[in-house]
Amino acid sequence: MADGTLKVGTITTSSGSGTITLGQSGETIAIPSGVTLTNSGTASGFGKVLQVLGATDSTQRSTTSSTFVTGSNTLSVAITPSSTSNKIAIFVNHYAHNVNSFGSYTIYRDATNLGGSDGLAWYNSGSGLVDGSTSYCFLDSPNTTSSVTYQPYMKIIGAGSTMYMGKSNLTAQIIVMEIAG
Repeated sequence: MADGTLKVGTITTSSGSGTITLGQSGETIAIPSGVTLTNSGTASGFGKVLQVLGATDSTQRSTTSSTFVTGSNTLSVAITPSSTSNKIAIFVNHYAHNVNSFGSYTIYRDATNLGGSDGLAWYNSGSGLVDGSTSYCFLDSPNTTSSVTYQPYMKIIGAGSTMYMGKSNLTAQIIVMEIAG
């Protein structure tokens, strides 16, 4: 069959239901610049958000540990990805406080520190007080369809001080989103 242009208003199967396949394995469907795709049904792929989960906590937690410890067992979310190629976006927001020290916050997936040894957010009070809200995020590729749990951890950098996460009457929050790969 010769190459050409197909101009139609609607494409349907001969039976009115089923699957329509565009192209074959190894081929690419090109969508020109300026074209808008509208989803009026159920789409897959395209970075679609598949599920959103969250947790909150209003308790102040503290540590004097120089290694990461959990900031809150209740500020955690378990999520089960539907595909190994999907990503998980994690967003954390909470009250942060330390005095005369450096401190760091990170996010763990089960026993894995996603922020590495330095963490994802630092607080430096130097010789004074740092007090306020902090937010940090991470885009994870867990490569699993088993349940994984995300939660924030904290540590003190240096000695002789205390690091805080959360505060009574202020709501801390963690949100996780599964994004189609």
